[in-house]
Amino acid sequence: MLAGKKISSLQDAFALLNCQRLPARLNTSEVAILLGFQEHDIAPLVAAKLLSPLGKPAPNAPKYFASVEILACVQDRDWLSQATKAIARRWLAKNTKQPSGFAPGL
Repeated sequence: MLAGKKISSLQDAFALLNCQRLPARLNTSEVAILLGFQEHDIAPLVAAKLLSPLGKPAPNAPKYFASVEILACVQDRDWLSQATKAIARRWLAKNTKQPSGFAPGL
């Protein structure tokens, strides 16, 4: 199906959401779609130990996740709340590190 392929279009995202049986392992773009997060939010969730990739991938290696664990997270309201708070904390920390007069592109 979509294994090993980045989801680049809305059509691919709908294909993933409508498939009857998910593949056993999902890449970061597929996980982001199923969880309702942006793709760039997956790395901070791994760093916060809220998601665990399969195996022990190198820091710069592509990460794969077990679909059964992701589906369990989708149905767990407490986990979703923790993940949302972790992402908010990540962006708060990142934004407070910037100088107050910082204006990108100027």
